[in-house]
Order: sequence, then C-alpha cells, then structure tokens
Amino acid sequence: MNGADVLIQTLADNGLEACFANPGTSEMQFVSALDREPRMRSVLCLFEGVATGAADGYGRMAGKPAVTLLHLGPGYANGGANLHNARKAGTPVVNVIGDHATYHRQYDAPLNSDIATWAKANSNWIASAETADQVGDLASQAIAASYGPPGGCASLILPADSAWSEASRKGPVVEVPRRATPAASAIAATAAKLKAAKSPVVLIGGSACTEAGLRAAGRLKAAGIRILTDTFVARLARGEGRCAPDKMLYFGERALKDLEGSDLMVLVETAMPVSFFAYPDMPSVLVPEGCALEALSDKSQDGIATLNLLADALGAPQDVALTAYAPQDCPSGELTAYTIGTSIARHMPSQAVISDDAVTAGLPIYSQTAQARAHEWLMLTGGAIGQGIPLAIGAAVACPDRKVLSLNGDGAAMYTVQGLWTIARENLDVTVVVFANHAYRILNIELARTGAGKPGPAAKKLLDLGSPRIDWMGLASSLGLPSVRCDTAESFDAAMARAMGQKGPQFIEAALL
Repeated sequence: MNGADVLIQTLADNGLEACFANPGTSEMQFVSALDREPRMRSVLCLFEGVATGAADGYGRMAGKPAVTLLHLGPGYANGGANLHNARKAGTPVVNVIGDHATYHRQYDAPLNSDIATWAKANSNWIASAETADQVGDLASQAIAASYGPPGGCASLILPADSAWSEASRKGPVVEVPRRATPAASAIAATAAKLKAAKSPVVLIGGSACTEAGLRAAGRLKAAGIRILTDTFVARLARGEGRCAPDKMLYFGERALKDLEGSDLMVLVETAMPVSFFAYPDMPSVLVPEGCALEALSDKSQDGIATLNLLADALGAPQDVALTAYAPQDCPSGELTAYTIGTSIARHMPSQAVISDDAVTAGLPIYSQTAQARAHEWLMLTGGAIGQGIPLAIGAAVACPDRKVLSLNGDGAAMYTVQGLWTIARENLDVTVVVFANHAYRILNIELARTGAGKPGPAAKKLLDLGSPRIDWMGLASSLGLPSVRCDTAESFDAAMARAMGQKGPQFIEAALL
C-alpha cells in the first residue's frame, strides 16, 4: 500500500463513504487509489466551492463527515466560503488538501503556498503528513476532530511523496465522541429561574432543532415557556407531525421588539444572539434590556438531552402540540414568493429536504410551508451565499430516497452554478429553483438600513444583474438539466407538480420581476 491507499482505506474503515473532489496533479495518487476502494463514492465538482458545500450538505444529513479533495492552497481557498458555512453549522468535514512533495516545497513553485494558514480560518484541526507512515494515524485523528464536539472541519495536508510512498499501516477506527450534558445542579438552577420568571424564552440551536430536539422543546412550550430557534440553523425539522417553535427574527430591531418584555433568556446548544450586521444607532446584542441571560448548554453539548432534562425538572408534560398538515388551494395570478411558497407546500412530498439560499424570497416561502408535509430545512448558517446548489448535492448523495429542493436567489446561484453539472452527471433527485429578479435585492434593502444614502448611478450599477440579463434556461440546459421558465403563479404550480412527481434533476426559473 502507498500513503494514498492507507488514507482512503482508513477513511472507509471509519464509515466515510463520499468524497467530493476537484483534484489536480498533486492528488493523482489519491485519485488512483479510489479505484482500489469500492466503499468510497467519488463525486466530481467543477469548482472547489461546490465540493465543500456538498460536503456540508452531506454531513448535515448523514450525521458523519464527507471528504473533500482539494488542490493545494488555492484549491482550499476557492472552497473557503462554504467551509465557513460548514464551520458555523458545526458540520463534520474532512478536507484532504494535496501539497507539493516535501522536497519540492523549497523551490517555491507557482502553486506553492502556506496551506496551513489558508486552512486555519475554518478548521478546528490541521496537520501535514510529512511521511507515508504518518498518513493513517493522522487520517484517524482528522475524523475524530471533525466530530468535535462541536463538529467542524478537519484539514489533512497530503504531500505528493507521502501519497506515493509505501506505507506500513492503516489508521485505527475512532469512537464517535458522546456529547456532554450540563450538571444536574445547573439543570435544577435553570429550572428554578424559569419558574420564577414572568416571561421566559428558551433559545435553541444545533441538534435541538432536529425532530427529537423540537419534541423536547415542545414539552417546555406546553409548560408555558416560549421557544425560539436561532435565525439560521443547520437542520430544522418542520411541517406535519413536528413541533413548531418561533424563530429569532433576522433584523435586529424587529428581534428586540419581538422579545420585548422577556425577563429571562436560556441558551441551549447555542450562543448569545447578536445582530447579523452592525447598523448605526442600533445595538449589536439581541437581548432586551432587563432580560437575564442564562447559558445552560453551549454548542459542544447535547441540546436534545439538555431540553429533556430541563423539561423533567419542570414537570413538563410528555404530550406536545404537533403541526397538522394544511392543504392549500392552487395559487393564481402574479408570481410572487408567497405564491411560490404555496405551490411548494402543495406539492412537496413527505420527508423532502430544502436547501435554502433564497435570500429575499426565502422568508415568504418559509412562512407558507409551515404546515406542509414533514420536511427538513437546511439554512445559510454562515451567511456566505452560494451554498444552495452545493448543499443540495450533498443532501441528495446522503439521502438518495428523499426529494431535495434547492431554492436560490439569482445572484447567489451564480456563485456556484457549476453545481448544476454535478447534479446532472450524478442524476441526483434535486429540483433547483432560481428566483430571477436580476438584482442583488437584499443589498438594496441593506443600502437603506446602513444609512448609506439613496443609490445613484454608480451604486445602482453594483446592485443590478440585468445588463446583460442571465439566460437561466440556456445556462441550466447547457449544464444538463431539463429546464422550464415560469412567470405566473399557475405555471409555477404546474412546474412544481411535475418536478415533485418524478425522480431526477429538474431546473425551474421563477421570473420575479
């Protein structure tokens, strides 16, 4: 075995099954070794940001890491934005970053760079395998580090000579760490504070937003405590048969208004809420004046168990209110984000997965699907747009029996449009919707909110995507997806019905003018 064989076999022995790759010359030994390890599925991505975003989507849905194969420092840098999102989501990801042979680095060849510095921003573990015999143990360490807790990106740098040289052993199978829960005394103290509070709220994130976590949170809600999720969570269970908490509002002033009167905020598997951006004369911290803050469990701890322990301490009921499915009539007339949300709610099958990078169209669609069939919503945890298509790729690879729906603003979709080719090549059951308003509409809103003034000709030019206008139908078709353009509520409803009723890739341009 060479170092590349050892690496792939160690990954596979630990249950890793998917590699999202954009390889180069330094990674050819790894590419060759894939032929000798049938347990690892390799998926080619035409841009590193697609590979890293797909690994994020896979990890969120599979609950275990995918592998990315990236070409030296610039390859890692190209994938950095979606690794930022993965880090904020706490997603386990193992990055394999090719490097020059150890003896070649000294010559500072064109692609030579300080890879560890590139990787530091988004990795909770970094190491370089300087010899082939180090590869196996470091691979196992990377896997363990990716699980955390909290989960995150682990980056293993693989010099070319460590990959092609003979290696003597594989790395061990690691044990997935169990997350801790707060001490019994902390649970009891928090329960007492909740009983004493007049208007308490519990803010949840991470695993507390899965179906099991929300059921536990529903017990607290049944006991009269308000439950809020973070504004953006990695994976939220929604719809029929699920508990339905409120959501921390995006705009800071609205969030503070919504929380007005709250006298206690308890944090479970999350951190203190802050405004997405700073604005003139607005506070950064979204905890209202006079509201005490209690950090019961952080992102490294088990939010599901914490909520159940807290509910037990409060004597909260076991029976909780669950969302009922509400059929909706076919929308008609103008195509808007609201009518689109209605159509998605009408036709989305049970257990669908939504990858949301919809930007301004996202909130109306989110509200319209509250009583849809049971589904899961994957959010833009790190705010770096361009994750919608890649995240859907990873989710579809992880869950091939579930329908995946990718919702994208047109500006966001252009960041990683190469992912359409991967969807077609892998014949994934993904429907991609692009909301074509031909503008960075969210930036028009933010321009006013930041007090930057009324946009003039130069400013408007930086916010406009209509000159030239992107031919979404032609672009999607050229990358292999069957495509349709919709400009009325009725035509979108019909397109969504067709897409949800058949298996395989589909592309819908929603013309929002």
